[in-house]
Amino acid sequence: MSPTRIVTFVMLTLGVIEVVLAVRLHTTVSNAIQVLSFLLAAWVAIYGIDAWRREHTGRRQIELAEDTLTLFYEAADAIKHIRFSSSFGHEYEDVERGGDEDDAQFEARKRASVVFYRYNQHQELFNKIRAIRYRFMAQIGKDKAKPFEDLHAVISEITLAARMLATLWARNHFRNEQQEAGHRERVAKYEAVFWHGAEDPDPIVPRVEALIAEIERICRAVIEGKGKRAVF
Repeated sequence: MSPTRIVTFVMLTLGVIEVVLAVRLHTTVSNAIQVLSFLLAAWVAIYGIDAWRREHTGRRQIELAEDTLTLFYEAADAIKHIRFSSSFGHEYEDVERGGDEDDAQFEARKRASVVFYRYNQHQELFNKIRAIRYRFMAQIGKDKAKPFEDLHAVISEITLAARMLATLWARNHFRNEQQEAGHRERVAKYEAVFWHGAEDPDPIVPRVEALIAEIERICRAVIEGKGKRAVF
């Protein structure tokens, strides 16, 4: 039971006791009516505060759900941009050659750096999503926060693919055909994550669609009044 309801229950109980004692002590009917009037007024006031708190909390949850859903839609578009299959010179023009890099190593690292360049363009968005996650867990429920984890996993997998390809793309010497075939398989695996449409079916698109569908289900339940209700 919430503190508000406990206070209401205690006040009403004390009031009833006072009325009973008043009757037993032969006090006037008017005194008993005054006590009952006070109790009724107190109950109405406390109920009004309780209702206001429920309404206020409900509005906060709806606003949070709307903000969260908007950020996830933006994140889905950001992932499409990060994985866009074409790159442009300005996206890696600031990459500098390392002192011990040969041409192949430098070119591989430049190509892979496109993901990080684009990710940084959306850094503020992803920071907002990380920040709102804690409010989401507190107000809507920790058990409803899995889409945040799924989104983080997708982003992590894309950046991991970029780091791996920065090395794999530069390799061009192999001891035998089997080793070369294994290398090509690894490159294909990471390129499928790195570039949108590099492989059919795409390994990232269905996961993004699934997490968007899940956050839509959770947030729309709150927005439409079918989600978690505040308990007082």
